[in-house]
Amino acid sequence: MAASSEAGERRPFGRRLLTDPSRLFQHNAWDNVEWSEEQEASARSKVQENSSQLLPQDKQEEYEVNAKKYWDDFYKIHENGFFKDRHWLFTEFPELAPHRNSSQNGDSVHGFSDTEESKKKGLGSCELCHCSLETRTERQLNLIKSPPGGHTEELAAQKDSELSQHDGHYPGSAASYRILEVGCGAGNTVFPILQTNNDPGLFVYCCDFSTAAVDLVQNNAEYDSSRCFAFVHDLCNDQSPFPMPEESLDIVILIFVLSAILPEKMQCIVTRLSRLLKPGGMILLRDYGRYDLAQLRFKKGQCLSDNFYVRGDGTRVYFFTQDELDHLFTTAGLEKVQNLIDRRLQVNRGKQMTMYRVWIQCKYCKPTTLQP
Repeated sequence: MAASSEAGERRPFGRRLLTDPSRLFQHNAWDNVEWSEEQEASARSKVQENSSQLLPQDKQEEYEVNAKKYWDDFYKIHENGFFKDRHWLFTEFPELAPHRNSSQNGDSVHGFSDTEESKKKGLGSCELCHCSLETRTERQLNLIKSPPGGHTEELAAQKDSELSQHDGHYPGSAASYRILEVGCGAGNTVFPILQTNNDPGLFVYCCDFSTAAVDLVQNNAEYDSSRCFAFVHDLCNDQSPFPMPEESLDIVILIFVLSAILPEKMQCIVTRLSRLLKPGGMILLRDYGRYDLAQLRFKKGQCLSDNFYVRGDGTRVYFFTQDELDHLFTTAGLEKVQNLIDRRLQVNRGKQMTMYRVWIQCKYCKPTTLQP
């Protein structure tokens, strides 16, 4: 896979630009919105205020120790009804389906889904949700059960370790194009990839910290073990094995995942993932940017450290700058292909409300030749 350059051309995340302020409430979202100095200063002030009181160290350690439990609880409650399938992926990351016709973009023509991350924890049942999560919670709690003989974390780790020990033989070893999604959740990225990329040589791996999430993927009617392998994996444990060898992957994709990890552990994780890439392979990332609406909505007492917060459900989130992400990836020996910021203005036309989202999108490639 050749690394393309972003020099000279900044491909927009979407095609809907607000050039006439009088048209603000004619659409649900506007792309690439520039912030005024006053707006930037106001956001900075809100962050200074909500981070002025940090959680005590013992509480911070509790959230780290129980991180898996919080994510398991999240997926047991919300099952696969919290996120939409991410069909926008193929507009922003054509590397996931290299032979796909661009006319197949369908409803992703405006790039990132307007409601995709507005439904995430911290924003709750916000104004843009199409349905109420609360009305489904009791039904989902009654339905979600671990299947007999399903993967426990220990069995999954043991199985992965055994598979990785067979030289040359591992899930997907016969494939010619291999993708790993880290933090797969209920499969909202994995299944669109399997549906869209019809390459017979494709094999998709997907892993999650949460056993409940992996169970949801494995029990989905579209899960095909001949094209996909889902497994439980703790990114923060560098002894936790991957089922594939180093330098075997074409793509590693991280969608709103790295931000959920303790900042001190991020570099080790990115470096370890980079070792899985073939020369020319690429890491694709989409995550929260500094001063995103979600960050500004946090209250005092929810801040763990600079730009790192805990949500009401116990899950955590970090808000990046482009430079921070560039440092993580280049320190791991990767080369920048793309590092862009998407400032999205979302609109609730019924309530005449505006909401400013900030996301960062990156592509970093493993060099094809050794650096001197």
